[in-house]
Amino acid sequence: MLTNPTLERLTELRLTGMLKAYQEQCKSAQAEALTFDERLGILVDREHAERYNRSLAARLRKAKLRLPAALEDVDSRQPRGLDKRLLRALASGDWIRRHHNGILTGPTGAGKTYLACALGHQACREGYTVRYHRIPRLFQELALAKGDGRSPKLMRALAKADLLILDDWTTALLTDEQRRDLLEITEDRYGRRSTLLAAQPPVQHWHELIGDPTLADAILDRLVHNAHKIELKGDSMRKKKNCLNPTPETD
Repeated sequence: MLTNPTLERLTELRLTGMLKAYQEQCKSAQAEALTFDERLGILVDREHAERYNRSLAARLRKAKLRLPAALEDVDSRQPRGLDKRLLRALASGDWIRRHHNGILTGPTGAGKTYLACALGHQACREGYTVRYHRIPRLFQELALAKGDGRSPKLMRALAKADLLILDDWTTALLTDEQRRDLLEITEDRYGRRSTLLAAQPPVQHWHELIGDPTLADAILDRLVHNAHKIELKGDSMRKKKNCLNPTPETD
């Protein structure tokens, strides 16, 4: 048999999925009943699964999602304004392919952050690159980056992500520098990538929270007009979840 040389070649080629499946076949009497095409198909399927899982794990690490959320775990039983049809459409990832945006609004504890992270996780599953940022921390990071020369690199990273999630959007009046940074980010992404915003204030109050009318018009024009909107309602999900639940769906 050529088992050992074959194992060595698979190892050299870093075909770890095929290597594991081949080793299993060598130890299994049932594999002898399979045709060559069937055995080859099993090897190829295992390699594909291994590569997909490694790639997904890498995308999730880079995304740095705040919560380990999944759309399958989103609680749609509560009457809080979740449109199941829209959720299914967003789960497909087609909106990201078409460079549309998303907006999640609602009171504290309504589940905005969980839903945003669940959509980010689903985007990673679909093969898209994702970056998650809380707006207050992002502005701090941008300010530091300008001081140590990392600003161009950070702005390129923000521009390149297929889906940029901005959480805690417009929680306070923006400064001049923050408005300019936000305009640059939205301009770099407009028509090229998708942005998902999660915010307490409803969209109609964003203009005044951004501050400068001219810049607010420019920023919101790039974010709102092609956005899929979900307005969550009702009481805080924190009050409704059992305290023993290790990963509650909360804001």
